Amino acid sequence: MAQREWVEQDFYKELGVSSDASADEIKKAYRKLARELHPDANPGNTAAEERFKRVSEAHAVLSDPAKRKEYDETRRLFGGGRFGSASGGYPGGGFGGGFGDAGGASGFSFSDIFDGAAGNGGGGFGDIFEGLFNRAGAGAGPGPGAQPSRPRRGSDLESELTLDFRDATLGVTTPITLTSPSPCITCHGSGAKPGTSPRVCQSCNGSGLVSRNQGAFSFSEPCPDCRGSGSVIDDPCGECTGTGVTVRTRTVNVKIPAGVKDGQRIRLAGQGQAGMRGAPSGDLFVTVHVGADDVFTRSGDDLLVTLPVSFSELALGATVTVPTLAQSVGVKIPAGTTDGRTLRVRGRGVPKRAGGQGDLLVKVQVTVPNSLDQRAQDALRAYAEAERAAGFDPRAGWPGGGSGAPRPDGAGA
Repeated sequence: MAQREWVEQDFYKELGVSSDASADEIKKAYRKLARELHPDANPGNTAAEERFKRVSEAHAVLSDPAKRKEYDETRRLFGGGRFGSASGGYPGGGFGGGFGDAGGASGFSFSDIFDGAAGNGGGGFGDIFEGLFNRAGAGAGPGPGAQPSRPRRGSDLESELTLDFRDATLGVTTPITLTSPSPCITCHGSGAKPGTSPRVCQSCNGSGLVSRNQGAFSFSEPCPDCRGSGSVIDDPCGECTGTGVTVRTRTVNVKIPAGVKDGQRIRLAGQGQAGMRGAPSGDLFVTVHVGADDVFTRSGDDLLVTLPVSFSELALGATVTVPTLAQSVGVKIPAGTTDGRTLRVRGRGVPKRAGGQGDLLVKVQVTVPNSLDQRAQDALRAYAEAERAAGFDPRAGWPGGGSGAPRPDGAGA
């Protein structure tokens, strides 16, 4: 987006936040609006799609601290329509119209700065003042060895993704849909009509600046021929009007590494907002949300599962089948295992980033039948009688004192 549009649009209003809103408030407002306005949630609704684009543009600027600062300064300086008078308030009478309106001595206006996307396809406010304050000193001309003014890298973008527990644990590649400023597919981001290329500005030798003497002073100002960009586009691309960027919906495949945690951010280099006129794109940061699983829970790199067992399996011992993320595994329950004990199966947990896997922790839990047939009841009564005869007391050592083994008829001792 050209900086001229920054003066004409209120990004804070688009997101419904104040101009002093924190980064978290901006992010929260954007996420809410993005969910409501996303094209997938509003198929065929062109009004919602256009609003979604404006909200995405606003977030792309306000979520980037450097761009937000530049936006605020641009609005503060030019929101009234003009930078200031020719004198600029300088006690000695000013520089004689160097930064006045088009009628000043130099014939250079700030409308020329903002019109970078048209005609010559020049750069914008950020490119010009980067040259003025970072590269040009008093009396320093551009000269043959001056470095060209380079368009700025695109902003980083953020998105969110919700994954199934097992996909997040084992790793998966999944597509996400983004609507954001992207490299123009017609000119491939150069800003020039296909078959042509930008050329180095001959007036400033690609520096974006020209020197001018004013009395005892010598200073640099944006080149009027390339508007400070250092290059000239003789035949701008009709699709992006010379900016090299268009807002479009695209699909990005996100590779999720095995073992990703809930809330973790995945960085996709170069998949963010496109830079102006071929500059590098920003990065895309995807926050991953992991859904719950019906069988497993996670503790670090270990998986936890609760295994229903019968009393006889705990008392006599057994080998039972337990599910894992990949395939089932047999787990041996030692005879005399107590209810609630956790058994460890090594190497069957979450894949680790450095290699290997965590463990599977199996917690045994006795399941009591709701009803028994006569044969099972008789068998349990016989077992209870055998327990009593052997002197087994399940409440021995209990604070309330032992009560003796239950009688076969279920009554108290």
